[in-house]
Amino acid sequence: MDKVIQHLQQSGPILIASHINPDGDAIGSSLAIGLALERIGKDVTFYTESAIPTVYRFLPETDRMIERINAENHFQTAIVLDCGDIYRVGEAVSIVQKIPTIINIDHHITNTNFGDYSLIDTEACATAEIVYRLIKKMKVPINRVIALSIYTGIMTDTGSFRFSNTNRDSFAICEEMIASGADPYLVAQHVYGTYSLGRIKLLNRAIDSIEISENGKLSVMTVTKEMFDETNTKPDDVDGLINYAKRIEDVKVAALIYEHHKNNGSDGGNKTYHVSLRSDETVDVGAIAAFFGGGGHATAAGFNIEATLVGLKSKIFSLANKL
Repeated sequence: MDKVIQHLQQSGPILIASHINPDGDAIGSSLAIGLALERIGKDVTFYTESAIPTVYRFLPETDRMIERINAENHFQTAIVLDCGDIYRVGEAVSIVQKIPTIINIDHHITNTNFGDYSLIDTEACATAEIVYRLIKKMKVPINRVIALSIYTGIMTDTGSFRFSNTNRDSFAICEEMIASGADPYLVAQHVYGTYSLGRIKLLNRAIDSIEISENGKLSVMTVTKEMFDETNTKPDDVDGLINYAKRIEDVKVAALIYEHHKNNGSDGGNKTYHVSLRSDETVDVGAIAAFFGGGGHATAAGFNIEATLVGLKSKIFSLANKL
């Protein structure tokens, strides 16, 4: 960590990048480290390929996150956060790879250790926890906005402190963030307390789509582009839907398949899908995701794939016999 800090103190313009379809941890950790660096006089640009989900737009400074960068930007350093591999940043990966120094900050066990510097801690509850330690080591005072960002990252990635990655540091850090100005009620109201009518309609269709394997140990929920269009929703509206499939009695693994918006063509051809996986802690879904070219944690992981929906479901249901 000392070498990372020394480099950042000497660096020129810095790009802060997170993964496509960013979650609370990706957004919170990006804002926290970027705003901390600005407090020591650094020129910072925030990037994420996908639009910020509505539920996280309450966080100050999210309007500064750009969705496109070009090769003419003269960044000296890229900090890539919450990405198991560098390709998770999306289509701009070729530009990011050309930045002279890449710092990889992550907590996923499947991280490929890309970059010139790596701050990887698979025991951390969230990437925001690692960012917190980095900011403290840099001796940058934590103001309300940084505190709110770190709190949001930890709270969402631990499922409001319900998931197995919740540790003692989760509570200790969040207690400190509250003392520094983070408002737990504000975060909870935006992340969990408010849904659009479209999202409620999408939830209804998603629940109707649930299929269970013959042995009852695997559930599959499907969200198609047609369902997004009918309910006037977007991919970020699927956040949390998989929990309904996971909570079914006797289910060990739940899968949520959702179709990418960019898909075109007939229903019979290959399309691009994202598959989210969750387990009851008895199955390592991170290993399953890695087999399909993705990654994540033992209890929560995912991957992208080009396939027919029928063929993809067949592959997923074939896993049930091994559960």
